[in-house]
Amino acid sequence: MYLPHHFTADDAAQVEAFVDAVGSADLVTFDGSKPVASLIPVIWDRSGGSPGRLLGHLARGNPQWKSVSPDTVALAIVHGPQAYVSPSWYPSTARHGRMVPTWNYVSVHFTGPLTVHQDPEWLRDMVTRLTERYEEPRPRPWAVADAPPEYIDGQLRAIVGVELTIATVEAKYKLSQNRDADDQAGALEGLRGEPGPGPAAIAGLMAERMSGSPADQGPDRAPEVAERS
Repeated sequence: MYLPHHFTADDAAQVEAFVDAVGSADLVTFDGSKPVASLIPVIWDRSGGSPGRLLGHLARGNPQWKSVSPDTVALAIVHGPQAYVSPSWYPSTARHGRMVPTWNYVSVHFTGPLTVHQDPEWLRDMVTRLTERYEEPRPRPWAVADAPPEYIDGQLRAIVGVELTIATVEAKYKLSQNRDADDQAGALEGLRGEPGPGPAAIAGLMAERMSGSPADQGPDRAPEVAERS
């Protein structure tokens, strides 16, 4: 991931909370001829200390897992909100015109060796943890044990587990930190007027950052064209 310092998220607790809230990732591997990817639900297991492991599963019918070898290094991409940012929202544009469009977003990349698990008890534990995570807040939470045991056994035979042992975590919050306070405020106002959940979510994140300490606002400036991605 390209990580200019002013877009780098260095608050570990914030990154962990973001990944836990999203709960899914694009798992990317190489099958020998091309990159392949699958969107999967994941658990960031930090019980053994940081950085921990990403745990998930693939359908057994998905050929991606069959190309995983002991030396396979995988990439898992956790996507957050994203939105187009118009240069027309910047006061600086009216002053000198030297502005271009950009794209604000949040993304976290994990890399590390990938292991495939087919042991039924490993799989049962992983899907139980996933289920409990999302069912616990419900008034009448469903549990894996609520289904007939033979049915669950059959479902477990239809999946394989994946475990990414995390070697690196790269987190990027691109929220106009490279713009001055007036331009950030203009972008925030513009995003609040845009339709759809993406602009609203990015506006919320920008507002949180702008209301924080001066150190959080990242006043450093750099050419916008070089920082669009």
